[in-house]
Formats: sequence, structure tokens, C-alpha cells
Amino acid sequence: MFTCDCINPEIMKVLARCGHGSKVLIADGNYPLAEKTGDAYKVYLGLRKDLPTVTDVLKTLKSVINIEKAEVMIPGEYNPEPKGKNPVDAYLSADKQPGIFKEFKEITGLELYAWGRWAFYDAASDKVCLAISTGESRTFANILLTVGCA
Repeated sequence: MFTCDCINPEIMKVLARCGHGSKVLIADGNYPLAEKTGDAYKVYLGLRKDLPTVTDVLKTLKSVINIEKAEVMIPGEYNPEPKGKNPVDAYLSADKQPGIFKEFKEITGLELYAWGRWAFYDAASDKVCLAISTGESRTFANILLTVGCA
């Protein structure tokens, strides 16, 4: 039997195939998962509004994998477009960030890296082994995780 929190057989099967550097997307219920995640294995968990939330799934995955990097989609237009190389704080002060970002930081213990909307869609289409859709209703509640070493 598993000793981690995740009991979903599809998710566990795909995570077992991931390696260091693989990407996992946890998306809100508004995210166009079918169109914007390429060949990633897709799991649709949303049952109803906010069940489960992205943070529910993130906490569960944290019990299964080490997370090396966390990237998020940020609101607004920027010149140049954020490309996941700079921290969110370089683009938005803490009071301007979506509230869920604080939760992401607390759960992962990591700094968040910023992507603009369209660049995030492109990033989530490349090298993503697992894409999970949730019932999350908060906007900008998408997080792209990089799997770390065991």
C-alpha cells in the first residue's frame, strides 16, 4: 500500500514515469487543458466548483514528488513577456499578486517564477508529462512544477 497521500492510480502511474526535470501542470477549471498541453497525459479531477482545488492537488503531489521549481501564469501585459526565468516579485508586488500565489509559496517552500499568459500556455505544451484539471474557480490558479531529484 502507498504511504503517500495520493491514491489516484492514473496520477501515480504517470508520476512513476516522470524523471528529474519532467513537468507537471496543475490547472484551474478554466484552463484549456485539451488544447494547451500537447501530448501530456491528462487527468480531469474536477467534480464541481472548487472540488478539488489546485492547492488540494498540490499538497497531495508534494507528498509524492520532490519539486524543484514552481512556475505560474501572471495577470497583465508586459514588455518583454515574462518567460519563466524571473521571480513573480520582479513583475508584481505582493499586494498585486493573485492570493493563491501566497498559498503556492507556503506549500512548495519555493519562490514562484513568472510567465505571461500566452508564454505559459506554450511552456505547458512542452515537456509536460502530466496535466491535471481541477474544479478550482480562482483565476490564475495554475502552477507548472518541475520534478526534482529523489
